[in-house]
Amino acid sequence: MSTAISFRNVTKVTTHVIQEMKNKGEKIAMLTAYDYSFARILDLTGIDVILVGDSASNVMAGHASTLPITLNEMIYHGSSVVRAVKRALVVVDLPFGTYQGNSKEALNSAIRIMKEAGADAVKLEGGKEIIESVDRILSAGIPVMGHLGLTPQSIHKFGTYVVRATSEEEAAKLLEDAHLLEKAGCFAIVLEKIPAKLGGIVTKALRIPIIGIGAGKDVDGQVLVLHDMLGITMEFSPRFLRRYHNLSEEIRGAVNTYIHDVKTLDFPNEKEQY
Repeated sequence: MSTAISFRNVTKVTTHVIQEMKNKGEKIAMLTAYDYSFARILDLTGIDVILVGDSASNVMAGHASTLPITLNEMIYHGSSVVRAVKRALVVVDLPFGTYQGNSKEALNSAIRIMKEAGADAVKLEGGKEIIESVDRILSAGIPVMGHLGLTPQSIHKFGTYVVRATSEEEAAKLLEDAHLLEKAGCFAIVLEKIPAKLGGIVTKALRIPIIGIGAGKDVDGQVLVLHDMLGITMEFSPRFLRRYHNLSEEIRGAVNTYIHDVKTLDFPNEKEQY
């Protein structure tokens, strides 16, 4: 029996299961979700991890960056997803301004996510500069997923969404930060938009799972934004994104047909009324 079959039969994915997947060489599949309906569909597919990302700021609220979304809004999206999920590990992003520079606030934010949203874990962006917050959250028994490379909450610091860690200095810092997060007790790390070679180096160097988004194929798993990979949002087309569907076109077609049917009195017909 393959490991794939055995892990697909797991009734609830936990941080321990994710670690075992890395240990046994099975890739981890992760997608974002922000509402009950999509989360329920994803969970029925057997997806391993659902990330309630602060990307909700972009795809759900229409903001230009992830910075505007609030903790209350993340709790709203997180609780909506949790109510739909039985199997997947649900990770909720701590939004910008709720953990940087203040470890006590970080812990309070994480506790609210766990208590009010019912999440399985939280995710934070950054390395050495936020390690105090990571330590404090972990001291409360809350699982933490790290996030290195392109960290969208720091977009004004970087000034661009270009590939990160292309220089030797930045690559060395990223590897150092990854080791710091692992030593602190993070159960996994997301690497975003970095050279594929570096993604493989970090994955081999660390014991915990490394999940990539634009970090090559030699990591332990992959994550994409659901609305991007389904073709609901069409404006965002980075190299790492593979569109598995074009729902935007299908939805527009369905709505146009509905409009036509209403205008021509085809809907509702005799069987569709009381």
